Amino acid sequence: MVIQYKCPECGADMVFDSATGGLHCQSCGHKEQIEGYQKEYEPYQQQFHSAIFEDEDARQYQCKNCGAVLFTEKHTSAVICSFCGSPMILGDRLSGSYAPTKIIPFSISKEEAEKAFHKWCKKLKFSPKEFTEGSRIKEITGIYVPFWLYHLRGQGEAHLHCIRTHVFSRGDEEITETSHFDVYRQVDLALKDIPADASEKMADHLMDSLEPFDYSAMKEFQTPYLSGFLSEKYSFTDKEMLPRVTKRANEFMDEFIRSTVQGYDSITFENRDYHIGQLSSEYALFPVWMVYYDYNDAEYTFAMNGQTGKLAGDPPRSIPKIATSIGLLTLLIFMLCRIITIISGGPLL
Repeated sequence: MVIQYKCPECGADMVFDSATGGLHCQSCGHKEQIEGYQKEYEPYQQQFHSAIFEDEDARQYQCKNCGAVLFTEKHTSAVICSFCGSPMILGDRLSGSYAPTKIIPFSISKEEAEKAFHKWCKKLKFSPKEFTEGSRIKEITGIYVPFWLYHLRGQGEAHLHCIRTHVFSRGDEEITETSHFDVYRQVDLALKDIPADASEKMADHLMDSLEPFDYSAMKEFQTPYLSGFLSEKYSFTDKEMLPRVTKRANEFMDEFIRSTVQGYDSITFENRDYHIGQLSSEYALFPVWMVYYDYNDAEYTFAMNGQTGKLAGDPPRSIPKIATSIGLLTLLIFMLCRIITIISGGPLL
């Protein structure tokens, strides 16, 4: 079924507005708060259409506004009609086991995202000048990415080898004293809200680089938040994603144990034995702006946290700029060495 939100004043489509946190009619400017909207305007706030074709990988929907037939991939849960631009929420892909419980709404608009990307490009020191001008954006797309939030319990123990050095003088001699310690830690931790993106389309390293998200802005899921954006339902269940999250949990355990060992010059894990148990998981949607950029006959993909503006991606590198920087750094080091040599009484040449 297709869900579209209509303006109670003029009947046009309403979309989510990141500035107000509510629905906004781009036709007449009417605004509605999302909280309580469904109950108050239920007679005309949802329009349903059943899918008229489906197979394992695709499903066919019909736009209520223009009647166009759209094919969507199996994990898509919100789209924009490519013919008339109307937002379409695919309600059957947001129900049952695919119903999210939480959502972090977009707080950065498309215009703000584009400006932030241009500003970020200008700060790239080792990218080609043509790229840093930021004038070749092909497309900016707002998408709600599916995430699992895990509540885990981490238990275990670790043995560490720690070293402490002490340098002191005795007469004309400088003595270094090295002490070795065996350190043991036993831990029992509650690890809450560890995120993992569950979309097969999104590169894990890009999504991980967008963290952290501010959970204080997280809200109970309601479909109006999706209006005007793309959205994906999860490709992998929480059980399928658990091995990846367990690996992250092990890293958190290491970080916590390391934070409890103070006063040493070096710390090395000799062995560790952790057990990570899943207490619960929650299905949430997080906002991401995807930026597609054309440069030198290639497309570069960048991701922006739609809440904080944090950017991630791998821009092209300029070999001449890198070579120039290395040359200047080498010259600076040489000059510093010559100055130190001269101050120490060495020859001028």
